[in-house]
Formats: sequence, structure tokens, C-alpha cells
Amino acid sequence: MALIIGAVGASAVMAKETVSVSGSTTVLPLAEAGAEAFNGAQSDYQVLVTGGGTGVGIKNIAEGTSNIAMASREVTSDEKSKFGDKFRENMVAYDGIVIAVSKQIYDAGITSLAKEQVKKIYSGEITNWKELGGPDKEMLVVAREQGSGTRDTFMEEIMLSKTAETPGVNTVTSSNAEVRTALIGSEVAIGYLGFSYVHDGSVGAITLDGVKPTVETIKDGSYELGRKLYFYTFGDASPGAEAFIKFMTGPEGQKIAEENGFIPL
Repeated sequence: MALIIGAVGASAVMAKETVSVSGSTTVLPLAEAGAEAFNGAQSDYQVLVTGGGTGVGIKNIAEGTSNIAMASREVTSDEKSKFGDKFRENMVAYDGIVIAVSKQIYDAGITSLAKEQVKKIYSGEITNWKELGGPDKEMLVVAREQGSGTRDTFMEEIMLSKTAETPGVNTVTSSNAEVRTALIGSEVAIGYLGFSYVHDGSVGAITLDGVKPTVETIKDGSYELGRKLYFYTFGDASPGAEAFIKFMTGPEGQKIAEENGFIPL
């Protein structure tokens, strides 16, 4: 009898539809928290979440290795040309890209920068904090890798082109978490990362062109590096993917977004 019950239980577990989610490391904490709640609330589907960056997620759904792509930007025309225009867009939250510095630099008085100053830092024209009224120390300039939606938005808005040269960059990272780690681990660093990664006070969030990144300024558009976050599917969503998207865009999912430092719809 115990063997029969065990077999039935194992069969029920095996019957769950796996929903694979991959992509943006900005969206990753939201998707992980949402998956934990969703998996615990029902028994039909099991959501598994991995990172990799927006470009990886979009490639994965187009090639059929993931059901949902997490994205911190819209699908590009190049991606549509390469994979076909079957992408289905679902907005899940608002976010902002925050220019942040090491706590030591922030405490030394570098709390506000102009976009032009940030551009000069990444282009290598400004290399020492004393040029901005800070300490006489060389900067450690942190950026994201190619394929990152966060990087694409930063490049378009600050450097004015995705393909602009950034000779000022010293360190390239593969995730928002790595950017934060670099900022915490250095006394002289500057980098950019998602809004949800700066709430613990371990790094200094910079006021950009006189506008502080807040829930209000991101949502009303006055903070220029505000953006939308997406779950994409390729063609019609599977039943499990559709259920998870519905959960994340509904009241429970939006509460999870807010609790994890994202800005609800």
C-alpha cells in the first residue's frame, strides 16, 4: 500500500508542467520571488528561473529552450529579423537604472551628477574624482556586458548609442548583483544597476540631472532612466507560462514586485 501511495505521489509530481524562465538579471529577483509564491500556491506547474541577461532570454524563447524571457527592454528590430516577429509582450513592473557610487565617494559629497558628466566618465575624459569635487583618487568604472538590457538602455540614454566606445570602463560584469558587489568592494567605484538593487543603503544612488530616482519619478517619467520590465513569450504562451504571467500581473504578483523593490503597474 505504501508503495502504491508513493508511486501515485511521484506520478503527480512528474505530471507537473515545468515553466522555464530565463533572461534579465534586473527582473530575476522579481521572477524568483514570484516563482516561489506561485509554486507554493498551486500544484499544476513548476516554475524554474535562471538569469543570463535579456538577450539570452529572448534567444532562449525563440529557440524553444525557455517558455518565458525576462527582459529589461523591448525586443529589438534585429531580434525580430533574426527570429521572426512572434514575440508576445507582457509588462510586469516598472524599474529605473540607477547611477551609483561607492559609499565612500557618496559620503565624500558626490551625490549628484549630470548626464554629460557620466558620459565623460565612461568615455574616459574624467578619470579622477577630484575633477568632480571629490577626493584625489582614480575611478573604478563598472559596466555591464553586451546583451544586457540594462547596458543597452544606459548606452542609449547616456552615451547616445548602443555602439559608442567606452574606454573609461575598467570592469565589465554579467549581472546587477556583480555591479553592486564591485561598488561595495571598492572605495572609488561608479556603476549602473537596477533600482531594486540599491535599497539597502550599501551603495550611493546618484541624483541625475537634478532628479532623484524614486518610485514617483520613475513612474511619472521625470527620471530619464526609468523603464519598463517585461515577460516575453514566443508565439502563444504554454498553459503554465500563461498562468504564471497572469499571477505576476495580478494583485499577488504586483504585491511581490513592490515588496522586492520594484514599482508595480
